[in-house]
Amino acid sequence: MAILITGGAGYIGSHTAWELKDQGRDIVIYDNLSRGHRQAVKDMPLVVGDLMDTELLEKTIEEYNVDSVIHFAAESQVGESMADPQKYYINNVSGTLSLLKAMKEKNVNKIVFSSTAATYGEPERIPIDEDSAKNPTSVYGRTKLMMEQILTDYDMAYGLKFVALRYFNAAGAHISGKIGEDHAPETHLIPIIMQVLLGQRDEISIFGTDYPTPDGTCIRDYIHVTDLAQAHILALDALYDGMESKIYNLGNGNGFSVKEVIDTVEKVTGKKIQRVEKGRRPGDPAVLIASSDKIIKELSWKPRYNTLEQIIETAWNWHKNHPNGFDN
Repeated sequence: MAILITGGAGYIGSHTAWELKDQGRDIVIYDNLSRGHRQAVKDMPLVVGDLMDTELLEKTIEEYNVDSVIHFAAESQVGESMADPQKYYINNVSGTLSLLKAMKEKNVNKIVFSSTAATYGEPERIPIDEDSAKNPTSVYGRTKLMMEQILTDYDMAYGLKFVALRYFNAAGAHISGKIGEDHAPETHLIPIIMQVLLGQRDEISIFGTDYPTPDGTCIRDYIHVTDLAQAHILALDALYDGMESKIYNLGNGNGFSVKEVIDTVEKVTGKKIQRVEKGRRPGDPAVLIASSDKIIKELSWKPRYNTLEQIIETAWNWHKNHPNGFDN
């Protein structure tokens, strides 16, 4: 029996695929390669296809004897979601419905879903726990919350068991340096800073310096991508063991502002970074810090790379050796 990884050639998906491969698990990657990379999952079974292609999904499930799914495939840029909501509702919500239809048709009843802290919006309290109010401030966050609600309905109606993982800012790269973060365009803070270090950008833009935080910039909870991957595997194994559907936060429980991240990159690399302060972006909450107590207690999950310095060291190791990403 195999595990289907949708969006498995993307950043978090490929790191999860390698963790599973290293464990000797049977997997198949399903990705339209709009943001993913063949090189990230070389020597693994790869089906190039879109989530809206329900027929191809069913064929893939049958051909590879799939009995569970880890679902990463989605559009995930907050700013773009505000400018082009139609793209996000079609790709994220309709695409997930297509996947669930294929799973239902082929009697696959276990799925781990890549959700997001963006479902919370501006949090009522810090750290954020799973029972905090859900008031997403971006279209991206709303699509992910809708997908969680759809999964809940499929559980009640069809017995589909799921784990939704609401995680915060994924960062870093594989400890071996063989894969890392490569988006086009790049929108994540740490790799953008790396591009400044490599001379590919002149400066780093700080969007908003008037937030109600100690230094006025947004605070986020950064979690290493390999720790995220391990959490997905623990969640899937818990479903195999008969666990009921659950929702978990994933984070380090520590927040770092945009300025603190830049300062730490300078400290780790010994290089100076040019900064430019700009206005706020729509849809960006001031502070997002997770409480991961629930998954630590119930699934014994424990981050291995839990300092910002470790995360940045692995990211820098990847970027300095792959200045053009997978097209190096």
